[in-house]
Amino acid sequence: MAGPHTSIVVTGGAGFIGSSLVRHWLKHESERVIHVDKLTYAGLRLSLEEALDHPRHVLVEGDVADARLMADVLRDYRPAAIIHLAAETHVDRSIDQPPRFVHANVLGTCTLLDQATNYWRQLNSAERSAFRFVLASTDEVFGSAEADERFDAQSPLAPNSPYAASKAAGEHLARAFFHTYGLPVVTLNPTNNYGPRQMPEKLIPRMIVAAWRCQPLPVYGDGLQQRDWLHVEDCCTAIRTVLRRGAAGRRYLAGADQIFSNLSVVERICRLLDERLDDGNSRRTLVRHVADRPGHDRRYAVDSRSLRDLGWSPAVSFDAGLPGTVDWYLQNLDWIAAAEESLGRRGA
Repeated sequence: MAGPHTSIVVTGGAGFIGSSLVRHWLKHESERVIHVDKLTYAGLRLSLEEALDHPRHVLVEGDVADARLMADVLRDYRPAAIIHLAAETHVDRSIDQPPRFVHANVLGTCTLLDQATNYWRQLNSAERSAFRFVLASTDEVFGSAEADERFDAQSPLAPNSPYAASKAAGEHLARAFFHTYGLPVVTLNPTNNYGPRQMPEKLIPRMIVAAWRCQPLPVYGDGLQQRDWLHVEDCCTAIRTVLRRGAAGRRYLAGADQIFSNLSVVERICRLLDERLDDGNSRRTLVRHVADRPGHDRRYAVDSRSLRDLGWSPAVSFDAGLPGTVDWYLQNLDWIAAAEESLGRRGA
């Protein structure tokens, strides 16, 4: 698929995973990245850093739900693949604004699938065979796992939040476009990502920033909800793997088998900040248990053997990745300020 002038389209490339993927792709792959982004509050140009001026990066500002725009992008740049990351992702906000999530995650995905199918049909047979549409989904579409359960590619979708439901709808549409039209879709369901440049509305960066400031650390319920934490760089390699080696029509799950309770993660962050700032404060005393989120899933866990069979494996342990993440935020206060300013406009 790769060639000196080949392009791929990445949607949502200014977001957390997206900006990591754009920078990661330009470093490790040869294709030009055509990046389509609505630049909502969660899409920061600052997160793209050097990629903004890279000769193989083209930023197209716009909404993937705009059919004419996406038709023009695909016609003009003739990509060999589409990686669809554009989405509304914050579960709390999905509870407050379900229609916004349906527009982005359902209508946006459907429109992009439709335009991708029209484009794909016009390719020659070799190009059609090589083409892939990678849909980035989430492990949250499966609902809450039992104590000894791990979701796999055959697990039924049972979403419990409006966010998860909107992502599950996108998956159902992708499956339908594969079976009805033959569009070669590959779906990736990663577990909770963490790492640098994640907006401080999400658990880990929110707690890092609040603990740095010695502000209260709100933890939902008893804090014993369990998540499998996958470093964003390992998610990027998972995306590259399913694009290059994944079978059309298949779903692959990406987990690091690093499952911790939310409370234990917050306590780790407190210890790391206490060690680094050495200011005599015990940030663990800042933890405040607050009313649980409605419909809060208790546990996520996945079986990623099918992805590992393609040669992928996570390289960043939580013991290394969390301290590195804390250090990045402490060293990038300008980014925090820009992210918080953008969060202040998130209703727009």
